[in-house]
Amino acid sequence: MLRIALMYVSSRAVAEEVVQETWLAVFTGLERFEGRSTLKTWLFRILTNKAKTRGQREGRTLPFSALAADRDEEATAVDVDRFLGPDNRHAGHWAAPPRGVPEERLLAGEARAKIEAAIDALPPNQRTVITLRDVEGLSAEEACNILGVSETNQRVLLHRARSKVRAALEQYLEETA
Repeated sequence: MLRIALMYVSSRAVAEEVVQETWLAVFTGLERFEGRSTLKTWLFRILTNKAKTRGQREGRTLPFSALAADRDEEATAVDVDRFLGPDNRHAGHWAAPPRGVPEERLLAGEARAKIEAAIDALPPNQRTVITLRDVEGLSAEEACNILGVSETNQRVLLHRARSKVRAALEQYLEETA
């Protein structure tokens, strides 16, 4: 919960307050829970609403460049030559996994730090979706409910986020190889 709150507010202390406020809201509003979603989804929806409100109240602003990066429809998320061509039996699949990846390096804390840095560098919407889906393990439906986005929008944001994180990891692995 703290990790999600940190996406909307400027400091860890404020995020901790948001988590506390969320738990208070859950306990005081539990009788109003209608069961139309899972309790987890309801809780995370309260958390994101509280964090968004708190972030706006704190006067947090986003630069225009961050908003533009989320709307890069003209650019492909991944170079087309990274996929197998139409003449291949597995057309559209990745042409090759990351090169030169010893298991020890993937398990090392340095690689994890690079992945976390790549996630932190993502535009806000992409960062939120990949955190909910891949870090927190929520389903697509739960992420859509929490964020209030369509399934298609969530899928596009997640694809772009994963592609950028993969590219950053591959770049790191090539530099160290």
